[in-house]
Amino acid sequence: MTTLDQRNSAESMVRVQRNADHWLITLNRPRQLNAINLEMTDGLHGACAAIERDPRPVLILGEAGNFAAGADIPELARRDAVDAFRAANATVFRRILQLKSPTIALVDGYAFGGGAELAYACDFRIGTTRCTFANPEARLGIIAGAGACQRLPEIVGEGYAKEMLFTGRVVDAQEAWRIGLVTRLVEPAELLTAGQELVAQLNESDRYALAATKAVLGTYQGPGGDAEALAQAFLFGAEQRGARMRKFLDERDTDEQR
Repeated sequence: MTTLDQRNSAESMVRVQRNADHWLITLNRPRQLNAINLEMTDGLHGACAAIERDPRPVLILGEAGNFAAGADIPELARRDAVDAFRAANATVFRRILQLKSPTIALVDGYAFGGGAELAYACDFRIGTTRCTFANPEARLGIIAGAGACQRLPEIVGEGYAKEMLFTGRVVDAQEAWRIGLVTRLVEPAELLTAGQELVAQLNESDRYALAATKAVLGTYQGPGGDAEALAQAFLFGAEQRGARMRKFLDERDTDEQR
């Protein structure tokens, strides 16, 4: 096993380990429930660069019992329309989607917002019995602009996708399994083993055949197109978006003080 330290720090937000038969990518902001910020997207780009040089199946895992509880809302609230048009999350998630190697999201706890979209960008999602998914972006006055509007209908069908994207409601583990959002449910302690078992099955196939199959299946062009980015930029410039995000942060602070 080789560990790649992308920032010469043991506390790197994205830990990258190259194992004999797979890559293990760990999101490492446990105090923030692994919420995705710009530094984390930089780390994911670094992970993709390593995987592109040495293709093998990829496991993506969140540290300390959560996959990723969305984008970093305080950072998101500071972004403007220009930042939104740069589409940082969409860009790196598209890169993950386009990796030649199979990718597997190992989802425990929260996969909300951008965290859910990262899971959608993977080829497989294995969940624990306590995993939950949600896309609450519309409640914050924006859209799920990093792939959910395209990928989620492909995964669960248009009806379920619209319900999740329009209402932002939380989908629990049993429902996620029933609608095909995850292909397998395991206990939290078994999550990494379940991922490694799938890796072993994938490695029985020819890697070039897997890459070719993935390319043929991947007619979807990925998130971050101009129409999506323009829509997101418009919403980031709208007054109600800032008010909604401030309300969210105020309510969270109130809850934490109780």
